[in-house]
Amino acid sequence: MLDEDLARIRAHRNNIHRYRRLLKTRLSDLERQFIERRLSEEQTALDALASKAFPVAFSLPKGSTAPASAGTAQ
Repeated sequence: MLDEDLARIRAHRNNIHRYRRLLKTRLSDLERQFIERRLSEEQTALDALASKAFPVAFSLPKGSTAPASAGTAQ
């Protein structure tokens, strides 16, 4: 299952890169609109798949605070 998800993630990522390269070329308004729409759809699909494949939730219990050292540079 994970291998299939990774393959799909890779395919979406490759499509996104291809669409971004195409947007750097000379396109008609109609072509540009189509590619921008496809880019948006691919990004949405990638985000959904990535959150399904790698669910991560960081939360603090109610009433607790972050450690004092969080966010400070030393």
